[in-house]
Amino acid sequence: MHWIDTHSHIYLDDFKEDRQEVIDRALRNEVREILLPNIDSTSYPQMTDLMTTFPTIVKGMIGLHPGSVKENWREELAFMESKLNAQSWVAIGEIGMDLYWDKTFIEEQKQAFRMQIDWAKEKQLPIVIHAREAFQEIFDILDEVCDERLSGVFHCFTGGIQEVEKIKTYPNFYYGIGGVATYKKAALDDVIREIPKDRLLLETDAPYLSPVPYRGKRNESSYLVHTAEKVADVLQVQLSELAKLTTSNARELFKKLDLTQP
Repeated sequence: MHWIDTHSHIYLDDFKEDRQEVIDRALRNEVREILLPNIDSTSYPQMTDLMTTFPTIVKGMIGLHPGSVKENWREELAFMESKLNAQSWVAIGEIGMDLYWDKTFIEEQKQAFRMQIDWAKEKQLPIVIHAREAFQEIFDILDEVCDERLSGVFHCFTGGIQEVEKIKTYPNFYYGIGGVATYKKAALDDVIREIPKDRLLLETDAPYLSPVPYRGKRNESSYLVHTAEKVADVLQVQLSELAKLTTSNARELFKKLDLTQP
């Protein structure tokens, strides 16, 4: 089997003591490619160092996380823009809006989101959307700017059936399913069944949101298989079929993956 972890932050300091072992465990579990979303200028060196160390396994994105949109957001965006041609990025991400922790910079988050969407269109790259307590705000923007040039994924999708149906109106968008799908209180089974199978992606968001049976512990890319087992059970498909499906979907969205294969 071949799995792709479409969203993982294994470049963070949470993994500084055992990063090689984390990669090795991922490979043993057939997680053969790991996509790294950027956060801000401070995470960029860590991410690109990992890309250099494991060029056939990890692939990077460039973008400014909405949680890092603060007083210096223009300087941060200028840094990201200066790096657009620095690597063969697979996406612009992670970008979007987060109104869970802090609503101080709502308008700035909207502006940053719009600007990075423009980059994605210019570079013909998909966007990886962080949407926490902000589905409506993000939909409002996408309703204005979405066209045939724009594609992307709603990372860590935990919306309801209403959000699934809304996202279906954007023809080139996918749903990233992670460890939350294994939590009983998340009640995502019916939601997952409503997601078109050709729009389904798997992710870990490591080191966050570990799936059962590792909930509460540090997440890592090898744990993707536990989310996969849950999704396969919900959809009543063989694990091998789900691996083939989600890998194909990832390659369809992140088209530059094929260009970076060994």
